[in-house]
Amino acid sequence: MTVAHLATLVVALAFALAFVFGAVAQRVSFCTMGAITDIANFGDWRRMRMWLLAIAVAIAGTGMLQAFGVIDTSKSIYTSQAVPWLSHIVGGFLFGFGMTLASGCGSKTLIRAGAGNLKSLIVMVFLAAAAYMTLKGAFAPLRAYGLDVVRFDVAAKSSDLPALAMASGIGAWVRMWLPLVIALALAVFIFANREFRTSPEMIVGGIVIGAVIVGGWYVSAHLGYLSEDPDTLQEKFLATNSGRGESFSFVSPIAYLLELLLLWTDTSRVVTFGIAGVLGMIAGSAAVALATRTFRWEGFASVEDMSNHVVGGVLMGFGGVTALGCTIGQGLTGVSTLAIGSFIALLSIIAGCLVAVRYQGWRIDRLDARESAAGAPAATSAEPVM
Repeated sequence: MTVAHLATLVVALAFALAFVFGAVAQRVSFCTMGAITDIANFGDWRRMRMWLLAIAVAIAGTGMLQAFGVIDTSKSIYTSQAVPWLSHIVGGFLFGFGMTLASGCGSKTLIRAGAGNLKSLIVMVFLAAAAYMTLKGAFAPLRAYGLDVVRFDVAAKSSDLPALAMASGIGAWVRMWLPLVIALALAVFIFANREFRTSPEMIVGGIVIGAVIVGGWYVSAHLGYLSEDPDTLQEKFLATNSGRGESFSFVSPIAYLLELLLLWTDTSRVVTFGIAGVLGMIAGSAAVALATRTFRWEGFASVEDMSNHVVGGVLMGFGGVTALGCTIGQGLTGVSTLAIGSFIALLSIIAGCLVAVRYQGWRIDRLDARESAAGAPAATSAEPVM
């Protein structure tokens, strides 16, 4: 198979895997923000357990691929020896805050867009513009020279937990067994809840989405890996914007999709693994929404609703690029490598989301108080949590 045909195969498989992701996520309402707000507002852990199940499957599967030499996650963007901890914290927090304002993270935005939500299309545009400005535009100096320079170095080949354990003198067995132990511990917590055990759709959803992340690593970092490019005689990962092995993430790829559409006649711009993932997510969600007759056109309810989504999109674009990923890019793909930077980013995203939930609650309470004082009917609901 030629290099060009292999690159096409990588892109096609990325689309197919993302199609499955989008279809399943639409069916089971897979949403990280929704999972966090379910706990904060109602004490309901079911969607969080589904998300954790996806993480457990992704960790176990990716760990096995790494342990058996099928892929090398040390060549990904998540496991570099220099960990930009401030970027992870600031970017993750802003992303988490923004996704709450915008009613969903990057993946949920694509899923909702596929189901007819016009608000999500506006979020996508502002997310893409802000992400591209953070990659290469006006926001890039702040990221590169203000945040990324604050980092710490690890005394190992890469900054994932197995590599750090091996550098401290623990045997090579930790490469295989640590991911399995972590995945098993998560599984014990997940299935300890009887209500979740009796939710087959959520169980299947978590398993399938976790497996999609593993499949993404296999496609990009194994099938798409050339130890020696015929043209440059150097190693190469085909059809990736980062130039490294990837699995799914949706902030930078949305920006690169916008770039592709704006510079369509530039033959150097091509569909990549990430761009195919964005398109596959939308297509998979649309297919299920149409098949189940849940496809609905939806617009903004008010000017405030629109402004929240616009600001949320901008914060997600800047935060997602700065943190090197979103709730999927860091929360699933990054965490599947057990990179310490991914855990920092994930905790920061959760913190940002929780602060935004409290902020929205404060805003609603304040509005209710004002309307009650003016003798008007009090507000009874906020933007629906997805």
